[in-house]
Amino acid sequence: MKFLAVLLAAGMLAFLGAVICIIASVPLAASPARALPGGADNASVASGAAASPGPQRSLSALHGAGGSAGPPALPGAPAASAHPLPPGPLFSRFLCTPLAAACPSGAQQGDAAGAAPGEREELLLLQNTAEQLRQTALQQEARIRADQDTIRELTGKLGRCESGLPRGLQGAGPRRDTMADGPWDSPALILELEDAVRALRDRIDRLEQELPARVNLSAAPAPVSAVPTGLHSKMDQLEGQLLAQVLALEKERAALSHSSRRQRQEVEKELDVLQGRVAELEHGSSAYSPPDAFKISIPIRNNYMYARVRKVLPELYAFTACMWLRSRSSGTGQGTPFSYSVPGQANEIVLLEAGHEPMELLINDKVAQLPLSLKDNDWHHICVAWTTRDGLWSAYQDGELQGSGENLAAWHPIKPHGILILGQEQDTLGGRFDATQAFVGDIAQFNLWDHALTPAQVLGIANCTAPLLGNILPWEDKLVEAFGGATKAAFDVCKGRAKA
Repeated sequence: MKFLAVLLAAGMLAFLGAVICIIASVPLAASPARALPGGADNASVASGAAASPGPQRSLSALHGAGGSAGPPALPGAPAASAHPLPPGPLFSRFLCTPLAAACPSGAQQGDAAGAAPGEREELLLLQNTAEQLRQTALQQEARIRADQDTIRELTGKLGRCESGLPRGLQGAGPRRDTMADGPWDSPALILELEDAVRALRDRIDRLEQELPARVNLSAAPAPVSAVPTGLHSKMDQLEGQLLAQVLALEKERAALSHSSRRQRQEVEKELDVLQGRVAELEHGSSAYSPPDAFKISIPIRNNYMYARVRKVLPELYAFTACMWLRSRSSGTGQGTPFSYSVPGQANEIVLLEAGHEPMELLINDKVAQLPLSLKDNDWHHICVAWTTRDGLWSAYQDGELQGSGENLAAWHPIKPHGILILGQEQDTLGGRFDATQAFVGDIAQFNLWDHALTPAQVLGIANCTAPLLGNILPWEDKLVEAFGGATKAAFDVCKGRAKA
């Protein structure tokens, strides 16, 4: 903007000088040389012209050498004829000679009074022209100063706009800077910025309408028209920056809204889960649900559904394993309710019924057939007890002793650090299941003791009159994990058996 101001001032001064030069170079009508009485020759005329200090001197001062007085006589030239030559045309070399600021002196006025009437008129015309030029110069100087003031005002306002739009509008009235009062994504701030841009554009439009009335457009049209063009370019830049900032704020606000909506959905989901849990606790059974009140269900015969006991067994010299079983096998063979394998021995303890064979108890690959039956698809309480001394064993169903024997892996201790699987028979440690040997049905209350239970204890467990948890492996929810599609559900075996 400073460069535009300097360019405007220089253009005005150049234009003023050109006007003065053009007016000063206007050709004046020269009077023809008058012949002196008595037929004076050209030499007397020339001497008379040199002796008279009239307006010819003034014209020479205005036009310079080579004006209307004609070329001087060269030395040694032949004398002119007696008859005067007609005056030649006047030429202007467009030499700008400074005019005298003061009026001619009294002596010069006296000489002018003695001159011819035509020359006196020319002198008056020159004086009037000089006065008009001086007035014109004063008016142009006043207009240039007014234009400079206007340019300074516009430059200052544009500077304030560049340094900060809210501060640039402080001259329009008391305003409050809200840039630090609230977040950038505030709708009130966006509306205030739009109002500020609108007010600034209205101010620029008013200045553009007022500027032609105060500036002489004929003097320098190009520099004056450059001022509103520069203002428009500045306004376009500011408007583009503001729009980009508004778009960025809108994107940020949309991202924050999306993030907050996602967090709100997560919180609502957690609240729904908690409310569902509270509803279950409120509308569920008022009685205390112990940690052993659950069952493992294996719906179909396959080689991938099972449950694993997450506890390491110690070395055992006797044991009693009791459980509630409900077989849902439609064919022959009830499968394997449980199997325990150790490194080097996959059949350390196995209870199974395969094909048409009766139920068997395997200890260290030694077999004893048990007189037990689960083919009625009803809940049954099964217990098997064994001791390493003489290999004594006994089998109970629904609290009643069904059979007993001896020499089943006599003097063989049960090895520790094995894997106990419910529902599948292990051919290797923890795996290689056979679907034909899988158990189909429900298993509950699997407990293991490190000694043989008495018949009274077994009867109390079976009748639900004296529940007893295993001292080596109790039936607890945290110790049993279901795999492959086997499910674990809450179930009280005594209540469920009574309902069934």
